[in-house]
Amino acid sequence: MRIFSGIQPTGRKHLGNHIGAVRGWLEGQERGDPAIYCIVDLHAITGAYGPGALRSYVYDTLAMLMASGLDPERSILFRQSDVHEHTELSWLLSTVTAHGDLNRMTQFKEKSARQGELVSAGLFLYPVLQAADVLAYRAHEVPVGDDQRQHVELMRDIALRFNATFGDLLVVPEHRIPEVGARIMDLQQPEGKMSTTGSEERGLVYVDDDEAAILKKVRSAVTDSGSEVRRAADKPGISNLIDILAVIRAIPTQQVEREFEGQGYGAFKGAVAEAVVEYLRPVRERYGELRADEDALETVLAEGARRARALATETLSEVRKAMGVGPPA
Repeated sequence: MRIFSGIQPTGRKHLGNHIGAVRGWLEGQERGDPAIYCIVDLHAITGAYGPGALRSYVYDTLAMLMASGLDPERSILFRQSDVHEHTELSWLLSTVTAHGDLNRMTQFKEKSARQGELVSAGLFLYPVLQAADVLAYRAHEVPVGDDQRQHVELMRDIALRFNATFGDLLVVPEHRIPEVGARIMDLQQPEGKMSTTGSEERGLVYVDDDEAAILKKVRSAVTDSGSEVRRAADKPGISNLIDILAVIRAIPTQQVEREFEGQGYGAFKGAVAEAVVEYLRPVRERYGELRADEDALETVLAEGARRARALATETLSEVRKAMGVGPPA
């Protein structure tokens, strides 16, 4: 089974990234043949960014992934812009993508509202490039957070429409979304997800935060006026913390509720804070060692791109032939 997923190099990585995405990547590394993971820098430039910062964030992201346990010998780790097949396939697939489908994308509506005066065409076409990312590798499974469910449905539609028009060449992928932890929420505004661009500093736990900062942020998390530790629609803050602890301990959320029954929020938030510190400690320590050697990180990216290109080139060649693009084979 081929597995593919991507992560944006936008800012420092946080607990939501780690629980919602990286955890699934580690699990996929055990099953994928191969597991293919991409740092999607071309997606990152659809919003405001600094060129120098972007390159630095690519290294930050790769170091974090490797510190978390992703092994470039067992998985394919690469930078999206190093494999040009993604962009060409994106253009070809755009011809079988409905304009109306792109207009309905929830993330486009949300992000375009924040972009103000210039809403880039790249942001509008973002889901088509995302489809090309996956379909180039004929991936069977896409581990994603809950916020990407709509995009995976679109890439399935694109693959089905392509196959119906030009022949059965593309694999129609399935998403893999964890039952718990697929959407970690902002600690200060738990109605919205934890986000580098949308959350304030206090609402984010960064993977490379020091232990004192992690303890303070989690213990200061917004909850509600009650004291009962249970998941409920009217208790988004507590529900979020229950999910975090359940994922870290690999136990059902109901077990967390039973453990802290009658103890109140203070004891519960303290336990979550300590668990997050322990969860991130080995990643943070290993990250510092890896991030210091940018030449070694570039070597990993270059080798990953070579391996990725070998797969993507084959798909692109067959797609070009089926669509009548370029010289005959």
